[in-house]
Amino acid sequence: MTTPDTSVRDALSLIRGELDTLVERAVTDASDTDADPFEAFADLLADADRVFVVGAGRSGLALRMTAMRLMHLGLAVHVVGEVTTPAIAEGDVLLTASGSGTTGAIVRAAEGAVEAGARVAAITTAADSPLALLATVVAVVPAAEKLDRSEAASAQYAGGLFEQFVVLLGDALFHALWKRSGASADELWPRHANLE
Repeated sequence: MTTPDTSVRDALSLIRGELDTLVERAVTDASDTDADPFEAFADLLADADRVFVVGAGRSGLALRMTAMRLMHLGLAVHVVGEVTTPAIAEGDVLLTASGSGTTGAIVRAAEGAVEAGARVAAITTAADSPLALLATVVAVVPAAEKLDRSEAASAQYAGGLFEQFVVLLGDALFHALWKRSGASADELWPRHANLE
């Protein structure tokens, strides 16, 4: 038996409301800065020789979705950790997501990218984190970190709201870059997987 707190319909409404609030805050916060980080993200990706993505857990899965869409757009994209991922180099961009900005493997990947002369784009909740300090561009997401169980920033479990924002931001970046390109949906379609 469902109660108002346990129904899927109420959970969907809660998640939609939290996402609406978060997107509004993130967009407002970004417009209050000298350089809009979201536009800087898009410009960085558009200018990259190749894009590499790295994240852990659900954030990593969200970035894999972004990698797929950027590939559909025609960008050369690699997922860090896959056996076919080449070495990163100058002219490349490492797109990262870590709520805390302290996830060891992601920070080490960012350090390696910087050492190789690549640029780093970071999505995080922590503007002063090691990951953010390594990044060329940082999108600070005003969401709860994975270990924050206070429900002050989100009623959702762990970093759910942050991870949902990573998916939305990835799709927004793709959409903006797609529209800038002038390519039609039909022109992108041949890049979809055909070995399924």
